[in-house]
Amino acid sequence: MTHLILASTSSARKQILENVGLSFDAMPPRVDEEVLKQGLLAEEISPRDMADALAEAKAVKLSTKFPDALVIGADQMLALDDGSLLDKPDSPETAKGQLESMSGTNHRLFSAVVIAQAGAPLWRHVGIVRMSVRPLSSTFIDDYVTRNWDAIRHCVGCYQIEGEGAQLFIKIEGNHFDIMGLPLLPLLAFLREREEIAS
Repeated sequence: MTHLILASTSSARKQILENVGLSFDAMPPRVDEEVLKQGLLAEEISPRDMADALAEAKAVKLSTKFPDALVIGADQMLALDDGSLLDKPDSPETAKGQLESMSGTNHRLFSAVVIAQAGAPLWRHVGIVRMSVRPLSSTFIDDYVTRNWDAIRHCVGCYQIEGEGAQLFIKIEGNHFDIMGLPLLPLLAFLREREEIAS
């Protein structure tokens, strides 16, 4: 099997791959995401393509250092129905503001994964999840953020769907793994096609 590298230090992504029995190393891609995002926003790229571009940048960057490996890059973008984008919150106050803006509305979560080798992308997939947030009271938002800040601070949209974040929603259309940050099933299908894992 070709050496697999996850270009991420996300505990959720690592857990997903570990749970299905894949052997891999996880490394930070050392990509300046903020600079990349600002450039993509200036080009008015869609949220879907932005997630894809960020995932590709991570995978390609690390694959230049490890050219024989298959490097997995992943990223997510959250777009509210009014077109505004949300990012990982930088403070509890930001998280509360984001949850207030999401309350009683719908949004789309774009979850991208790209595999690169020798500095070039080989394969890509973008999953789309449609999510409906129930009306949230200010008391609920305050208590939720206070209890969960350490868990949600690295999550786009301030939710960990595998935990208390499930309480935020009245309807979800899409794949659970996409919400957690890694479109797992298409990724596994690609690895089986390449005979990297047993079919």
